[in-house]
Order: sequence, then structure tokens, then C-alpha cells
Amino acid sequence: MITLRNLTRHYGDGDVRVTALAGVSLDIERNEFVAIMGASGSGKSTLMNILGCLDQQSSGDYLLDGRAIGSFSDDDLSSLRNQHIGFIFQTFHLLPRLSAMRNVMLPLRYGQVDEVIAKERARTMLERVGLGHRLEHKPFEMSGGQRQRVAIARALINNPKVIFADEPTGNLDSKTSLEILELLKELHREGQTIVMVTHEAEIAEHAQRVIRMSDGVVVEDSRCTV
Repeated sequence: MITLRNLTRHYGDGDVRVTALAGVSLDIERNEFVAIMGASGSGKSTLMNILGCLDQQSSGDYLLDGRAIGSFSDDDLSSLRNQHIGFIFQTFHLLPRLSAMRNVMLPLRYGQVDEVIAKERARTMLERVGLGHRLEHKPFEMSGGQRQRVAIARALINNPKVIFADEPTGNLDSKTSLEILELLKELHREGQTIVMVTHEAEIAEHAQRVIRMSDGVVVEDSRCTV
């Protein structure tokens, strides 16, 4: 699913040049659940942004499902993100004035899917994450865990090839965090590829594989029991 070869990312020039990634090479297979760990400044967030096509590498190769992402135009990247990638963020990124259903429908509306079809698919996804009773509730009317479930439903709406989860439990209490992790594990068991960034070892242990980063390079790549 994902192939990286000698990936680098630099910011700035000359004396102010910063190297965020210093030659990352790895493979992530279809239907893996991978956690990327590292301290602040390790490069894990930069790597996630490149994997999610929100940023592009300075050098090296990134292949997503066999396609060389470095050659994509901005429009191509936007289309790829909308159609093939699902995002889950720590801060949910829900639009406050829209209902749960309308938030989940957004990726379909950008893709100009008929509204009746979009509503039905959004309803199905919200039921899938246990929120069939909260379709018309707005984010401020829901708990943090419920908001994250809405975000997961939105990430799933276009049947993505891969889901990128950036600190998905960072704003949740321990009980709710476990509920969200169990949902991610269930999605993985059903065949979903998931790449999750976290700085917490106890969260990473729920993944199938843990990649640890430091100073812009991979320093450990291990498998664990899910």
C-alpha cells in the first residue's frame, strides 16, 4: 500500500535550514494497523503529513498504492485525498454549525455525489460507529468521544484505501480512548489499512506494528500482538 525510499523533508535554506526527515525508507502493507511513535521534533508529524498528501517530500520516493505521489499536481493531490484517504485528527475538525450527518457528508459533497445518496451513506456510516441516534446533533451537543466517532464516520465515507489518524485519542479520557481504539481495531479486522501517529506507548500497543522515530529517521520497527 505504501512504499517510502530515502524520503527527506527540509525546511528553510542556509543557516536556517531544518531537516525534519533524513532518509526514511519503509513499506506498509495493505490491511496493516501501524503506529508511528516519537517525541516532539522526531519527524513523525512531518511524515504523517507527507503520507496523507498534505505536504510533499524534498527528495526520495513515495508510492501510494503503486502511484508515485511526488509527480502529482495540487489538483491531483486534492482529488486523491478526497477519494482515497481518510483523516482522523486529535481536534476532530468538525464544522460547528453542521449536524453530525452534514459533517460526514462533506467529502461526498466535494465529490458532487447526489444529496439523497450522500445522506443515506452518511446515515449508514454514523450507524456503523454507533451514532445512529445522533444524526442531527451538532458537535457542541456531543461528547468528545462522540465527536471523534463522527470524524471516523467522515473518514470512512468514501471507502478510503487508507486511514491516517493523527493522535486520535489525544483529547479524550482513558475510557473513551479505549472505545475509539477498539473501533479502529474493529475496522482493521474488517480489512482497513490504518496508520496512526501517537506519542503514547500504551496507545501504540493497540496497533499491529510500531515504528519509532527520532531526529527524522526510523530507529525501530517492531510488531506486537493486537
